[in-house]
Amino acid sequence: MKRIAVLGSTGSIGKQTLDVVDRLPGEFAVTALAAHRNVAMLAEQAARYKAEAVCIGDPTAIPELRAALATRGWNGELCSGVEGLCQLAALQSCDLLVMALAGAIGIRPTHAALSAGKDVALASKEVLVAAGESTMALATQHGARIVPIDSEHSAILQCIEASPAHVERIILTCSGGPFRTASVAQMAEATLATALNHPTWQMGGLVTVNSATLMNKALEIIEAHWLFGVAIEAVDVVIHPQSIVHSFVQFRDGSVIGQLGLPDMRLPIQLALTWPRRINSGLPRLQVGDYAELTFHLPRLEAFPALNLARCAANTGGTMPAVMNAANEAAVELFCRGELGFLEIVQRVEEVMSRHTMQAATLDNVLAADAWARLEAQH
Repeated sequence: MKRIAVLGSTGSIGKQTLDVVDRLPGEFAVTALAAHRNVAMLAEQAARYKAEAVCIGDPTAIPELRAALATRGWNGELCSGVEGLCQLAALQSCDLLVMALAGAIGIRPTHAALSAGKDVALASKEVLVAAGESTMALATQHGARIVPIDSEHSAILQCIEASPAHVERIILTCSGGPFRTASVAQMAEATLATALNHPTWQMGGLVTVNSATLMNKALEIIEAHWLFGVAIEAVDVVIHPQSIVHSFVQFRDGSVIGQLGLPDMRLPIQLALTWPRRINSGLPRLQVGDYAELTFHLPRLEAFPALNLARCAANTGGTMPAVMNAANEAAVELFCRGELGFLEIVQRVEEVMSRHTMQAATLDNVLAADAWARLEAQH
Protein backbone atom coordinates (compact mmCIF):
# COMPACT_ATOMS: atom_id res chain seq x y z
CA MET A 1 0.00 0.00 0.00
CA LYS A 2 1.49 3.34 -1.09
CA ARG A 3 1.40 6.05 1.59
CA ILE A 4 0.64 9.52 0.25
CA ALA A 5 0.58 13.10 1.52
CA VAL A 6 -1.74 15.53 -0.27
CA LEU A 7 -0.82 19.20 -0.04
CA GLY A 8 -3.77 21.24 -1.28
CA SER A 9 -6.30 18.56 -0.34
CA THR A 10 -9.33 20.88 -0.30
CA GLY A 11 -8.73 22.30 -3.78
CA SER A 12 -9.85 20.89 -7.11
CA ILE A 13 -6.84 18.60 -7.69
CA GLY A 14 -6.72 17.57 -4.04
CA LYS A 15 -10.36 16.56 -3.91
CA GLN A 16 -10.06 14.62 -7.15
CA THR A 17 -6.95 12.89 -5.79
CA LEU A 18 -8.95 11.67 -2.81
CA ASP A 19 -11.70 10.52 -5.17
CA VAL A 20 -9.09 8.39 -6.97
CA VAL A 21 -7.98 6.98 -3.59
CA ASP A 22 -11.59 6.06 -2.82
CA ARG A 23 -11.90 4.30 -6.19
CA LEU A 24 -8.85 2.13 -5.50
CA PRO A 25 -9.36 0.64 -2.03
CA GLY A 26 -6.27 -1.06 -0.66
CA GLU A 27 -3.90 0.78 -3.00
CA PHE A 28 -3.24 3.93 -0.94
CA ALA A 29 -3.12 5.20 2.63
CA VAL A 30 -3.46 8.95 3.17
CA THR A 31 -0.94 9.82 5.88
CA ALA A 32 -0.95 13.64 5.69
CA LEU A 33 -3.19 16.43 4.43
CA ALA A 34 -2.75 20.18 4.04
CA ALA A 35 -4.93 23.11 3.01
CA HIS A 36 -4.67 26.89 3.12
CA ARG A 37 -7.82 27.96 5.01
CA ASN A 38 -10.70 25.52 4.46
CA VAL A 39 -10.90 24.33 8.07
CA ALA A 40 -14.19 22.43 7.86
CA MET A 41 -13.23 20.34 4.83
CA LEU A 42 -9.69 19.68 6.08
CA ALA A 43 -11.00 18.45 9.44
CA GLU A 44 -13.51 16.18 7.71
CA GLN A 45 -10.82 14.76 5.44
CA ALA A 46 -8.38 14.19 8.32
CA ALA A 47 -10.96 12.20 10.27
CA ARG A 48 -12.20 10.27 7.24
CA TYR A 49 -8.76 9.14 6.08
CA LYS A 50 -7.27 8.84 9.59
CA ALA A 51 -4.34 11.02 8.56
CA GLU A 52 -1.52 11.10 11.07
CA ALA A 53 -0.57 14.73 10.35
CA VAL A 54 -2.44 17.83 9.17
CA CYS A 55 -1.19 21.28 8.17
CA ILE A 56 -3.11 24.52 7.75
CA GLY A 57 -1.38 27.15 5.64
CA ASP A 58 -2.84 30.08 7.59
CA PRO A 59 -1.48 29.92 11.17
CA THR A 60 -4.35 32.05 12.49
CA ALA A 61 -6.72 29.19 11.68
CA ILE A 62 -5.04 26.71 14.06
CA PRO A 63 -7.44 27.20 17.01
CA GLU A 64 -10.46 26.74 14.77
CA LEU A 65 -8.94 23.67 13.13
CA ARG A 66 -7.89 22.16 16.45
CA ALA A 67 -11.45 22.50 17.75
CA ALA A 68 -12.93 21.03 14.56
CA LEU A 69 -10.54 18.07 14.71
CA ALA A 70 -11.26 17.47 18.40
CA THR A 71 -14.99 17.14 17.75
CA ARG A 72 -14.14 14.34 15.30
CA GLY A 73 -11.90 12.52 17.75
CA TRP A 74 -8.73 13.19 15.74
CA ASN A 75 -5.54 13.61 17.77
CA GLY A 76 -2.65 13.47 15.30
CA GLU A 77 0.11 16.00 14.60
CA LEU A 78 -1.00 19.54 13.75
CA CYS A 79 1.26 22.14 12.15
CA SER A 80 1.00 25.31 10.06
CA GLY A 81 2.66 27.59 7.52
CA VAL A 82 5.35 26.80 4.97
CA GLU A 83 7.48 25.09 7.60
CA GLY A 84 4.56 22.81 8.40
CA LEU A 85 4.12 21.99 4.72
CA CYS A 86 7.80 21.06 4.49
CA GLN A 87 7.43 18.91 7.60
CA LEU A 88 4.55 16.95 6.05
CA ALA A 89 6.34 16.62 2.71
CA ALA A 90 9.32 14.91 4.35
CA LEU A 91 7.40 12.60 6.70
CA GLN A 92 9.04 9.20 7.05
CA SER A 93 5.60 7.60 6.76
CA CYS A 94 5.05 9.16 3.30
CA ASP A 95 6.11 7.44 0.06
CA LEU A 96 4.64 9.93 -2.41
CA LEU A 97 3.88 13.63 -2.15
CA VAL A 98 0.94 14.98 -4.16
CA MET A 99 1.82 18.62 -4.68
CA ALA A 100 -1.48 20.33 -5.49
CA LEU A 101 -0.87 23.77 -3.98
CA ALA A 102 -1.42 26.63 -6.40
CA GLY A 103 1.50 28.96 -6.92
CA ALA A 104 5.14 29.22 -5.92
CA ILE A 105 4.37 28.33 -2.31
CA GLY A 106 4.88 24.72 -3.41
CA ILE A 107 8.62 25.15 -4.09
CA ARG A 108 9.99 24.57 -0.59
CA PRO A 109 7.71 21.60 0.29
CA THR A 110 8.57 19.97 -3.05
CA HIS A 111 12.27 20.41 -2.31
CA ALA A 112 11.77 18.98 1.19
CA ALA A 113 10.14 15.86 -0.27
CA LEU A 114 12.82 15.38 -2.93
CA SER A 115 15.62 15.92 -0.39
CA ALA A 116 14.05 13.14 1.69
CA GLY A 117 14.03 10.85 -1.36
CA LYS A 118 10.25 11.02 -1.82
CA ASP A 119 8.62 10.78 -5.22
CA VAL A 120 6.44 13.77 -6.15
CA ALA A 121 3.22 13.78 -8.15
CA LEU A 122 3.33 17.39 -9.34
CA ALA A 123 0.30 19.49 -10.19
CA SER A 124 1.87 22.85 -9.25
CA LYS A 125 3.57 23.87 -12.49
CA GLU A 126 4.93 26.99 -10.80
CA VAL A 127 7.47 24.84 -8.94
CA LEU A 128 9.31 23.99 -12.15
CA VAL A 129 8.68 27.36 -13.79
CA ALA A 130 10.27 29.28 -10.92
CA ALA A 131 12.81 26.72 -9.69
CA GLY A 132 13.17 24.10 -12.41
CA GLU A 133 16.95 23.87 -12.35
CA SER A 134 17.31 23.27 -8.60
CA THR A 135 14.20 21.05 -8.43
CA MET A 136 15.38 18.69 -11.15
CA ALA A 137 18.88 18.63 -9.66
CA LEU A 138 17.47 17.60 -6.28
CA ALA A 139 15.41 14.83 -7.87
CA THR A 140 18.51 13.47 -9.60
CA GLN A 141 20.69 13.82 -6.52
CA HIS A 142 18.31 11.89 -4.27
CA GLY A 143 17.01 9.38 -6.79
CA ALA A 144 13.45 10.72 -6.51
CA ARG A 145 10.94 10.79 -9.33
CA ILE A 146 8.74 13.69 -10.43
CA VAL A 147 5.59 12.50 -12.19
CA PRO A 148 3.39 15.22 -13.74
CA ILE A 149 -0.32 15.55 -12.97
CA ASP A 150 -1.13 18.20 -15.60
CA SER A 151 -3.08 16.40 -18.31
CA GLU A 152 -0.76 17.76 -21.02
CA HIS A 153 2.44 16.58 -19.35
CA SER A 154 0.84 13.30 -18.35
CA ALA A 155 0.04 12.83 -22.04
CA ILE A 156 3.63 13.56 -23.02
CA LEU A 157 4.94 11.12 -20.42
CA GLN A 158 2.75 8.39 -21.90
CA CYS A 159 3.71 9.21 -25.49
CA ILE A 160 7.48 9.20 -24.95
CA GLU A 161 7.58 6.14 -22.69
CA ALA A 162 8.94 3.82 -25.40
CA SER A 163 11.33 6.25 -27.14
CA PRO A 164 12.42 9.08 -24.82
CA ALA A 165 15.74 9.56 -26.62
CA HIS A 166 14.13 10.19 -30.02
CA VAL A 167 11.86 13.15 -29.22
CA GLU A 168 12.09 16.01 -31.71
CA ARG A 169 9.20 18.26 -30.64
CA ILE A 170 6.52 18.47 -27.97
CA ILE A 171 3.15 19.95 -28.95
CA LEU A 172 1.01 21.08 -26.03
CA THR A 173 -2.71 21.30 -26.72
CA CYS A 174 -4.84 24.06 -25.29
CA SER A 175 -8.60 24.64 -25.21
CA GLY A 176 -8.03 28.32 -25.90
CA GLY A 177 -10.07 29.40 -22.88
CA PRO A 178 -13.09 31.69 -22.95
CA PHE A 179 -11.45 34.21 -25.31
CA ARG A 180 -10.26 31.75 -27.96
CA THR A 181 -12.09 33.62 -30.74
CA ALA A 182 -12.43 37.05 -29.09
CA SER A 183 -10.84 40.12 -30.62
CA VAL A 184 -8.22 42.06 -28.68
CA ALA A 185 -10.79 44.86 -28.27
CA GLN A 186 -13.29 42.44 -26.76
CA MET A 187 -10.63 41.03 -24.44
CA ALA A 188 -9.87 44.55 -23.23
CA GLU A 189 -13.44 44.72 -21.90
CA ALA A 190 -13.30 41.29 -20.22
CA THR A 191 -14.68 41.02 -16.69
CA LEU A 192 -13.72 38.60 -13.94
CA ALA A 193 -16.93 36.66 -14.56
CA THR A 194 -16.19 36.17 -18.25
CA ALA A 195 -12.55 35.27 -17.56
CA LEU A 196 -13.66 32.60 -15.11
CA ASN A 197 -16.15 31.09 -17.57
CA HIS A 198 -13.85 28.36 -18.90
CA PRO A 199 -15.53 26.29 -21.63
CA THR A 200 -14.03 22.91 -20.66
CA TRP A 201 -12.38 22.62 -17.26
CA GLN A 202 -13.48 23.39 -13.71
CA MET A 203 -10.45 24.84 -11.88
CA GLY A 204 -9.44 27.29 -9.18
CA GLY A 205 -9.44 31.04 -9.74
CA LEU A 206 -5.73 31.56 -10.49
CA VAL A 207 -5.52 28.67 -12.95
CA THR A 208 -8.76 29.68 -14.67
CA VAL A 209 -7.63 33.29 -15.22
CA ASN A 210 -4.25 31.96 -16.39
CA SER A 211 -6.11 29.81 -18.89
CA ALA A 212 -7.94 32.88 -20.17
CA THR A 213 -4.66 34.77 -20.78
CA LEU A 214 -2.93 31.54 -21.94
CA MET A 215 -0.36 32.17 -19.21
CA ASN A 216 -1.23 28.69 -17.99
CA LYS A 217 0.04 27.29 -21.30
CA ALA A 218 3.04 29.62 -21.16
CA LEU A 219 3.99 28.14 -17.78
CA GLU A 220 3.52 24.65 -19.21
CA ILE A 221 6.06 25.37 -21.96
CA ILE A 222 8.71 25.94 -19.29
CA GLU A 223 7.47 22.98 -17.25
CA ALA A 224 7.78 20.68 -20.28
CA HIS A 225 11.32 21.94 -20.87
CA TRP A 226 12.38 20.83 -17.39
CA LEU A 227 10.35 17.64 -17.14
CA PHE A 228 11.41 16.17 -20.47
CA GLY A 229 14.76 17.83 -21.14
CA VAL A 230 13.80 19.46 -24.45
CA ALA A 231 14.79 22.90 -25.67
CA ILE A 232 12.26 25.71 -25.23
CA GLU A 233 12.25 26.12 -29.03
CA ALA A 234 11.11 22.49 -29.35
CA VAL A 235 7.88 23.05 -27.39
CA ASP A 236 4.89 24.25 -29.43
CA VAL A 237 1.29 25.09 -28.55
CA VAL A 238 -1.85 24.41 -30.59
CA ILE A 239 -5.45 25.35 -29.80
CA HIS A 240 -7.73 22.33 -29.54
CA PRO A 241 -11.20 23.41 -28.35
CA GLN A 242 -12.56 19.91 -27.74
CA SER A 243 -9.87 19.11 -25.09
CA ILE A 244 -9.77 15.44 -26.09
CA VAL A 245 -6.17 15.23 -27.35
CA HIS A 246 -4.10 16.22 -24.34
CA SER A 247 -0.77 16.65 -26.16
CA PHE A 248 1.39 15.31 -28.98
CA VAL A 249 5.00 14.20 -29.27
CA GLN A 250 6.81 14.31 -32.62
CA PHE A 251 9.77 11.97 -33.02
CA ARG A 252 12.88 12.40 -35.13
CA ASP A 253 11.55 10.11 -37.86
CA GLY A 254 8.57 12.44 -38.32
CA SER A 255 5.93 10.27 -36.65
CA VAL A 256 3.57 11.92 -34.15
CA ILE A 257 1.91 10.25 -31.16
CA GLY A 258 -0.95 11.86 -29.23
CA GLN A 259 -2.80 10.85 -26.07
CA LEU A 260 -6.60 11.07 -26.00
CA GLY A 261 -9.00 11.08 -23.09
CA LEU A 262 -12.00 12.82 -21.64
CA PRO A 263 -11.36 16.22 -20.00
CA ASP A 264 -11.35 14.60 -16.54
CA MET A 265 -8.36 15.29 -14.28
CA ARG A 266 -8.88 12.08 -12.32
CA LEU A 267 -7.18 10.00 -15.00
CA PRO A 268 -3.86 11.91 -15.05
CA ILE A 269 -4.00 12.09 -11.25
CA GLN A 270 -4.45 8.33 -11.06
CA LEU A 271 -1.58 7.76 -13.48
CA ALA A 272 0.68 9.99 -11.38
CA LEU A 273 -0.21 7.94 -8.28
CA THR A 274 0.21 4.52 -9.88
CA TRP A 275 2.79 5.13 -12.65
CA PRO A 276 3.80 3.03 -14.54
CA ARG A 277 0.93 0.70 -13.55
CA ARG A 278 -2.49 1.15 -15.14
CA ILE A 279 -5.49 0.22 -13.00
CA ASN A 280 -9.19 0.16 -13.81
CA SER A 281 -10.89 2.42 -11.26
CA GLY A 282 -14.15 2.72 -13.16
CA LEU A 283 -13.52 6.18 -14.58
CA PRO A 284 -15.69 7.20 -17.57
CA ARG A 285 -14.45 6.01 -20.97
CA LEU A 286 -13.85 8.09 -24.06
CA GLN A 287 -16.22 7.07 -26.85
CA VAL A 288 -14.40 8.21 -29.98
CA GLY A 289 -17.56 7.98 -32.09
CA ASP A 290 -19.15 10.71 -29.96
CA TYR A 291 -16.83 13.30 -31.50
CA ALA A 292 -17.61 14.21 -35.09
CA GLU A 293 -14.48 16.33 -35.39
CA LEU A 294 -11.31 17.25 -33.53
CA THR A 295 -9.90 20.60 -34.63
CA PHE A 296 -6.52 22.28 -34.15
CA HIS A 297 -5.13 25.71 -34.99
CA LEU A 298 -2.28 27.94 -33.94
CA PRO A 299 -2.80 30.53 -31.17
CA ARG A 300 -2.98 34.22 -32.06
CA LEU A 301 0.23 35.60 -30.56
CA GLU A 302 -0.98 39.21 -30.77
CA ALA A 303 -3.93 38.31 -28.53
CA PHE A 304 -1.97 36.03 -26.20
CA PRO A 305 1.50 37.55 -25.65
CA ALA A 306 2.10 35.39 -22.56
CA LEU A 307 3.37 32.58 -24.81
CA ASN A 308 6.29 34.61 -26.19
CA LEU A 309 6.90 36.13 -22.76
CA ALA A 310 7.48 32.65 -21.33
CA ARG A 311 9.95 31.79 -24.09
CA CYS A 312 11.79 35.04 -23.39
CA ALA A 313 11.90 34.29 -19.64
CA ALA A 314 13.14 30.75 -20.22
CA ASN A 315 15.83 31.83 -22.68
CA THR A 316 17.01 34.54 -20.29
CA GLY A 317 17.12 31.90 -17.57
CA GLY A 318 18.25 32.33 -13.98
CA THR A 319 15.64 34.04 -11.83
CA MET A 320 13.65 35.51 -14.74
CA PRO A 321 11.05 32.68 -14.92
CA ALA A 322 10.45 33.04 -11.16
CA VAL A 323 9.87 36.77 -11.65
CA MET A 324 7.46 36.14 -14.50
CA ASN A 325 5.47 33.64 -12.44
CA ALA A 326 5.34 35.76 -9.26
CA ALA A 327 4.44 38.95 -11.13
CA ASN A 328 1.66 37.09 -12.89
CA GLU A 329 0.21 35.75 -9.62
CA ALA A 330 0.22 39.27 -8.20
CA ALA A 331 -1.28 40.77 -11.36
CA VAL A 332 -4.06 38.17 -11.39
CA GLU A 333 -4.90 39.12 -7.79
CA LEU A 334 -5.14 42.77 -8.85
CA PHE A 335 -7.42 41.80 -11.75
CA CYS A 336 -9.64 39.75 -9.43
CA ARG A 337 -9.96 42.78 -7.14
CA GLY A 338 -10.92 45.01 -10.06
CA GLU A 339 -7.68 47.02 -9.89
CA LEU A 340 -6.30 45.90 -13.24
CA GLY A 341 -7.84 45.29 -16.66
CA PHE A 342 -7.67 41.87 -18.28
CA LEU A 343 -5.11 42.78 -20.94
CA GLU A 344 -3.09 44.64 -18.32
CA ILE A 345 -2.29 41.36 -16.52
CA VAL A 346 0.37 40.24 -19.00
CA GLN A 347 1.43 43.85 -19.64
CA ARG A 348 2.18 44.22 -15.93
CA VAL A 349 4.17 41.00 -15.94
CA GLU A 350 6.27 42.21 -18.86
CA GLU A 351 6.92 45.53 -17.12
CA VAL A 352 8.15 43.80 -13.97
CA MET A 353 10.39 41.49 -15.99
CA SER A 354 11.92 44.50 -17.77
CA ARG A 355 12.97 45.93 -14.38
CA HIS A 356 14.56 42.72 -13.11
CA THR A 357 18.29 42.03 -13.08
CA MET A 358 18.64 38.30 -13.61
CA GLN A 359 20.64 36.26 -11.08
CA ALA A 360 21.66 32.62 -10.87
CA ALA A 361 18.72 30.34 -10.08
CA THR A 362 19.77 29.22 -6.60
CA LEU A 363 16.84 28.53 -4.26
CA ASP A 364 17.61 31.62 -2.16
CA ASN A 365 17.79 33.81 -5.26
CA VAL A 366 14.56 32.34 -6.65
CA LEU A 367 12.65 32.97 -3.41
CA ALA A 368 14.06 36.51 -3.17
CA ALA A 369 13.14 37.23 -6.80
CA ASP A 370 9.67 35.84 -6.18
CA ALA A 371 9.13 38.19 -3.22
CA TRP A 372 10.57 41.17 -5.12
CA ALA A 373 8.35 40.58 -8.17
CA ARG A 374 5.17 40.36 -6.09
CA LEU A 375 5.88 43.75 -4.53
CA GLU A 376 7.00 45.27 -7.81
CA ALA A 377 3.80 44.15 -9.55
CA GLN A 378 1.75 46.26 -7.14
CA HIS A 379 3.07 49.47 -8.73
